[in-house]
Amino acid sequence: MADGLGTALVTGASGGIGAVYADRLARRGYDLVLAARDRSKMEAISSRLKDTGTTIEVLAADLTRPEDLDAVETRLAAGDVSLLVNNAGMSLNGSLLENGPEEISRIIALNITAPARLAAAAAKAFVAKGHGAVVNIASVLALAPERYDGIYSGSKSFLLNLSQSMTAHYSDKGVYTQAVLPGATRTELWERSGKDVNSFPIEMLMEVEDLVDAALVGFDRREPVTIPPLPDEAPWKAMQQARMSMAPNLSRRAVAERYLSSQTESA
Repeated sequence: MADGLGTALVTGASGGIGAVYADRLARRGYDLVLAARDRSKMEAISSRLKDTGTTIEVLAADLTRPEDLDAVETRLAAGDVSLLVNNAGMSLNGSLLENGPEEISRIIALNITAPARLAAAAAKAFVAKGHGAVVNIASVLALAPERYDGIYSGSKSFLLNLSQSMTAHYSDKGVYTQAVLPGATRTELWERSGKDVNSFPIEMLMEVEDLVDAALVGFDRREPVTIPPLPDEAPWKAMQQARMSMAPNLSRRAVAERYLSSQTESA
């Protein structure tokens, strides 16, 4: 390990965003724990990164299986991990109406339960030692629920919510949390969910290397939320300010007058 950065644990590390994170973090000087289902792909990544001189551990895990999720939580608690990249995720093949209980349970297990449990395990370890970072890979669809399947976008909204809450509660304890919101990115996710990534207009589709490099710029700047495709951050800031302006009035003893008026009219 070159610069005392510690170990980065990357989920969904066998390809796509996770594999590029593995490459970039290894070249920064992190040791790595790669966690995904496909051991052979992770071993190939490990072989390609030998020139970095980093130590790479491969942890075969299906995060929808309780025993595998337990194993990754245990690895996070070992004490040497300083960065968790919560990247593993999936999309449904088809709409809400075209999927059954098994498919819906699986996406919730992978996109919500697993990252929540791993973020909690990492945060506990990081608070105990006073430093550490969690990167949650969400999606711009967290901000646009009308545009896509609600379960997938809802799972990414959960990660954004979790990240912002962690920033509010644990940043003063030495834990940096970043939510990364990619737009359409060229990864295997599309094919696995029965979608043709090449059907996207070329101007909408970001290359995965560009996405991760931009996310790491946000990481270095300690941004709480990084949206690589967004040209101007002013709308995001305005939305955050509008959201915060509602806070004093979101919980009150009295019903808002705008609801009392309809009761009066009915009477």
